[in-house]
Amino acid sequence: MINNNFFSALFSGHLRFLLRMYILGLLLLSISRALLIAWQWDRVEPTGKLLQMLIQGVRADLIMVSFWVLIPVLLMPLWKPNQWQQAWNKFTYGWAVAGLGLLIFMELATPAFIQQYDIRPNRLFVEYLKYPKEVFATLWNGFRAPFLGGIFLTIVLTLVSSKLIKDPAQRRYRISYVYLVMIWPVLILALGMAIRSTTQHRPANPALFAITGDALVNSLVISSSYSVVFAMYNMKHEAKSSEIYGKMAQADVVQQNLQWPWLQNYQFSNKDFPTLHQHTAAIAREKPLNLVIVLEESLGATFVESLGGVAVTPELEKLKNQGWWFEQLYATGTRSVRGIEAVVAGFMPTPAQSVVKLSLSQKNFFTIADILERQGFHTEFIYGGEAHFDNMRSFFTGNGFEQIIDFKDIKNPQFVGSWGASDEDLFNHAHSHLMELNQKGQPFFSLIFSSSNHAPFEFPDGRIQLHEEPKATVNNAVKYADYALGEFIKKAQASPYWQNTVFLVVADHDNRVYGDTLVPVNKFHIPGVILGADIQSKTISRVASQIDLAPTLLSLMGVSGKHPMLGRDFAADETSPGRALIQFEDYFALMEERDTQHKLTILKPDETAIAATYEPQTKHVSLLTTPAEKGDQQKALAHVLLPSILYRKRMYQMEQ
Repeated sequence: MINNNFFSALFSGHLRFLLRMYILGLLLLSISRALLIAWQWDRVEPTGKLLQMLIQGVRADLIMVSFWVLIPVLLMPLWKPNQWQQAWNKFTYGWAVAGLGLLIFMELATPAFIQQYDIRPNRLFVEYLKYPKEVFATLWNGFRAPFLGGIFLTIVLTLVSSKLIKDPAQRRYRISYVYLVMIWPVLILALGMAIRSTTQHRPANPALFAITGDALVNSLVISSSYSVVFAMYNMKHEAKSSEIYGKMAQADVVQQNLQWPWLQNYQFSNKDFPTLHQHTAAIAREKPLNLVIVLEESLGATFVESLGGVAVTPELEKLKNQGWWFEQLYATGTRSVRGIEAVVAGFMPTPAQSVVKLSLSQKNFFTIADILERQGFHTEFIYGGEAHFDNMRSFFTGNGFEQIIDFKDIKNPQFVGSWGASDEDLFNHAHSHLMELNQKGQPFFSLIFSSSNHAPFEFPDGRIQLHEEPKATVNNAVKYADYALGEFIKKAQASPYWQNTVFLVVADHDNRVYGDTLVPVNKFHIPGVILGADIQSKTISRVASQIDLAPTLLSLMGVSGKHPMLGRDFAADETSPGRALIQFEDYFALMEERDTQHKLTILKPDETAIAATYEPQTKHVSLLTTPAEKGDQQKALAHVLLPSILYRKRMYQMEQ
């Protein structure tokens, strides 16, 4: 039977597969959302916004499904309906099945991602796709059952969906090409309106659906495919990423950032490099000390008993009485590369990718290796895995690191897991190498990056008494990492290089950053201790950020020179109220010590700001009912805009 009615032929004929995909896609996403809400009901119920979540969820789903359908609709005039009917039908059917398969895959991947990161798949999901070897090894060794089950269910549900949208028998229709071209702009307009989803100046984005104070709950409102597609879109515009929070004149941005008490004695006179200044070490030495930074993978305060965590780091706890122990040290982000840029470059966080991975920072971007190399230090990076991961090799070799030592350089490792050689193998190799460097008499800077505390949590047997069963848990992996660290420090203390070397042991970030608030500050709390040489025991009680560590280390080493870092030198100023800068998903927070409170100003990507307080003892964030004051918002905005400006204009470097 041939259908000659135009609208019937259009929607039940020419566009029938896309229309069926549209309806079925919305239904699948709503079912998935309902199941996720039921699973996370203990987080959803306190918000009291279930109905709003479901309604706004459909609105968000319309954006994603309309976006998928828009692409073939844009091509519709190129297919003469009665001449290319069979080819068009095959194309739209295949496109519809592919879209449903994508939606199904992303929703099935969501529970495992939430368990690991306490949020729907986002930009992190995209970034890990660049490293299939490491990701596959992690999935296969640590999450094999859900991985295989997810693939199986994706195939099955996609096949079922393909059957549901398929015609039971071949259908024929006749449609006027003239009418089709006339109605085509209307279809484009309708889909465009659904994608834009608002009449406001800016189109809808995930921030529009942030209707609660819980980041996980907000992520449940949108679909995982929408979250990932938007992350991919943002990654194409990262040079100006901080402008999602608002705009400010560059001069005002710089001025706001230079107001901290510890910066008042420095001169900032270079217009081409506005943060460059002469930093004179607070401790004068005839010969500068060596530096070893041990960056511990995912070892947050969560695992340090004296910081309110689980008692699985007894070796680290011993070190706090041997050097400068930071009681309130906060990571800048949730990724290793974010920790690297903060600790090694003193660079502030942005909502963009870390500068470790961005193109303009692969050369002539400041790191402490840069300043030390120019003063005659041998500089190196030692890692038990493959240094190409997260673009570390490129960033380090282009910015002051003379030597890269990774898995291939560690001879006969005793234990190899998904992420490379064990921490024991890493530290044994590092210790031998440091002994050789010390014998040569050349000062050295060594950055040692551990990896044993990483899913799927693989480590050798017989080293520790397990904290819990089964073996492959994060608490056991942390306890092993702590054991390996303790063995390394014991060897170092008995070595000739200990007396002329400053050591920093610090986490890159916590294991899982989650919580029932927009910015779970307690999950950014990390341990940090500086020891070695003549460093005396001391507790640093002020709030500190990872960006404060590099200036402090240079001062303790006795290294003076020009650099662009605005972090605090605790060797020169230990008493001023502190601050921390935190980037969590699309939110940026500036936390300041004010009187007896920790004041938070949280910037949202819709250019609004929220005022909050943080209580370290209870680890609780209280969102205030009133918006952040204008001055606080501008201050926080300046601190997230500055690193973006410095990166984009290549201003974060030493004078050439």
